[in-house]
Amino acid sequence: MENVANSNSVTIVGKVVEDKVFSHEMYGESFYIYNIEIPRLSEHTDILPVTVSERLLIDLDIEVGKTIIVEGQLRSYNRYNNGHNKLILTIFARDLYIPCEEEYQEKIKRPNEIYLDGFICKKPIYRTTPFGREITDILIAVNRAYNKSDYIPCIAWGRNARFCENLEIGDHIKIWGRIQSREYQKRLSDGSVVNKMAFEVSISKLEYIKNDNNRENNEDENEDEIYKSNLKSEAY
Repeated sequence: MENVANSNSVTIVGKVVEDKVFSHEMYGESFYIYNIEIPRLSEHTDILPVTVSERLLIDLDIEVGKTIIVEGQLRSYNRYNNGHNKLILTIFARDLYIPCEEEYQEKIKRPNEIYLDGFICKKPIYRTTPFGREITDILIAVNRAYNKSDYIPCIAWGRNARFCENLEIGDHIKIWGRIQSREYQKRLSDGSVVNKMAFEVSISKLEYIKNDNNRENNEDENEDEIYKSNLKSEAY
């Protein structure tokens, strides 16, 4: 259970940009969604959804404009709508608090950090942008307690992208990076265009565990080698 808990770790520092919205109730416990604005090293920001239990909000004055620190996990679930399943991502808060000025100044140096330990569950897709940047899209499954898994879309850049292009379904990797939000436009069947928001993990460093994988035809189970790729991402 401890290994499962340590396979998915998120820490963010940001500003509340909207009032909380009721999400769901489970076993008599209510959960709410906050949207948190997190600065990047560039002038851009990411707006990320955070799911918070009502029990974490006791004696906390969380209002719009307040800066908070959230520690938790990046979770996924499927939302069924109009005959289609949509993968929804949210940061599930295990702890949430308002930092003092000294802690804020220290944490804001790295305001968006995530670590994932999981397995490739979809064939990686390599592509290049119109500006010639190399990108590989990967989807990893991260084990959660009670035989559940979270499915997390990730993006590798540059040399990491070329490395990830050759990964296979079932390969075991560990990644470090940040969670980013990305706006895009989707054209509907009636010809209209709507603005959408996607969330994904931008990889800054990865480690490939060669001797431990879930491939269907595991020919390397007796090997005891670990290949590491500690390449800094140009997109971080």
